[in-house]
Amino acid sequence: MPLCDKILPATVARMLKTVAALLIDYVAPFEFGVVAEIFGIDRTEDGVPAFEFRVCGEKAGEPLPTTVGMQVIPEYGLEGLVGADLVAVPAATIRDEYPAAVLDALRAAHDRGATLMSVCSGAFVLAAAGLLDGRACTTHWHHVDRFTERFPDIHLDPDVLFVDDGSIVTSAGTAAGIDAALHLVRRELGSAVATAIARRMVVPPQRDGGQRQFVDLPVPACTGDSLTPVLTWMLENLAEEHTVAALARRAAMSERTFARRFAAETGTTPHRWLSTQRVLHARTLLEETSMTVDEVARRCGFSTGALLRHHFQKLVGVAPADYRRTFAGRSA
Repeated sequence: MPLCDKILPATVARMLKTVAALLIDYVAPFEFGVVAEIFGIDRTEDGVPAFEFRVCGEKAGEPLPTTVGMQVIPEYGLEGLVGADLVAVPAATIRDEYPAAVLDALRAAHDRGATLMSVCSGAFVLAAAGLLDGRACTTHWHHVDRFTERFPDIHLDPDVLFVDDGSIVTSAGTAAGIDAALHLVRRELGSAVATAIARRMVVPPQRDGGQRQFVDLPVPACTGDSLTPVLTWMLENLAEEHTVAALARRAAMSERTFARRFAAETGTTPHRWLSTQRVLHARTLLEETSMTVDEVARRCGFSTGALLRHHFQKLVGVAPADYRRTFAGRSA
């Protein structure tokens, strides 16, 4: 099953007619815009059923600041959640506490049978309401550590674009909200409706891959400086074969001492560290050159394209060719 489409057995089908977007102060306009674009625009001429779209805040008519220096004025208060088939919670600034009335309204909506959906950091709001307890979910990869530290008993999957856990759907950062929302449309109203909306938005109806392909993978650093010359030499000679014995000789250490020191300073083994560096170099070559996958493999030190594909898929989450289609020319 694709990483972007993690659908758990609890998934059930419902009709989707009324959608409420629940905003809190310092809401992220793009994430709110995702929900509004899919559910708030009349596309009946394209065969898309009309949605009743409600923009809700804690109090109707009270301006809410956003993360970009503008304001949004919700037409509805929390009463707008009553009767909604879907309550969407866009991203907002993460905080230690959220308005109690907002959390109570979300719990009540869930108890009434509404489907809940979060976009990006909106998962923090659902978690604060206790609605993700015992469930699988996701959020933006940048917030994973903060989320798991705050909610250690919630199972967070950091690799997927969205998780469908039946009555609650959570999505990763920003554009992953489009994937989750289109999935909900597909689930409730069928593929034809989801495809019609996607076509008007000029986005794919369903993306492959997960969040890992968008994560900037840092070069594993060493905490000391005794192996710096060896690490630098390895980076400059990725295409060559490197054995622990040869590297230990270069570091003027026994193999056992070298392996122990390497793990202490980099947090991993020489083989894993080298494989990671080769994949990182392969990402750059896929973005910036027209080399074939086999050529990239040889340039990075993988003996075959198949071996590159194996390590690339394992670390980045997508195949090299798929990564290139997404990111080619990005750096330029």
